[in-house]
Amino acid sequence: MLIAFLGRWPVPYYCREHVAGACYFFTVVTERRQPILTEPLLRQALRAAVIAVRRERPFAIDGWVLLPDHLHAIWTLPPGDGDFSVRWSAIKSRVTRAVGGHYFRADWQSARRAAKRHGTLWQHRFWEHRIRDEADFAAHLDYLHFNPVKHGWAARVGDWPYSTFHRYVAQGQYPGDWSGDGVMAAIRRR
Repeated sequence: MLIAFLGRWPVPYYCREHVAGACYFFTVVTERRQPILTEPLLRQALRAAVIAVRRERPFAIDGWVLLPDHLHAIWTLPPGDGDFSVRWSAIKSRVTRAVGGHYFRADWQSARRAAKRHGTLWQHRFWEHRIRDEADFAAHLDYLHFNPVKHGWAARVGDWPYSTFHRYVAQGQYPGDWSGDGVMAAIRRR
């Protein structure tokens, strides 16, 4: 993050690394960590939004886990295109338009949110990390799949239904009883 000084107070300017065709790890969080993302209405809206946005602006989903208050995803963008921000904006907007009224919290609606026509479903920003190499990809994919266990939502990785872990097991890339041993230690070492 770049910090600029205007007057006496620093003003943050977020500089995202948009690399065409790159692979990224993302974290997207609900406003005030509302535990709502795994509710059927929201899951269906999120799925429809991702499908629609992928039709308009293709990207590959290499990994995904949906938890009640946040999600992690790994995407690979197409050659010549590095704009993941417009994709996340479109996904979040579509979900908010589809179900935002159901989850709207008037007491959370600030003047800034109202001016930008944001609901109270999502935090404004998201976090991204560009995947550097195969080892970085493997570490983030493991972290993503282990996340429900880390947060206490599942006793075993395979018990959590909202994850690409099951796809990787079906493809033979993870054993069905994979426990994620060492995942947190590997992430801390990086």
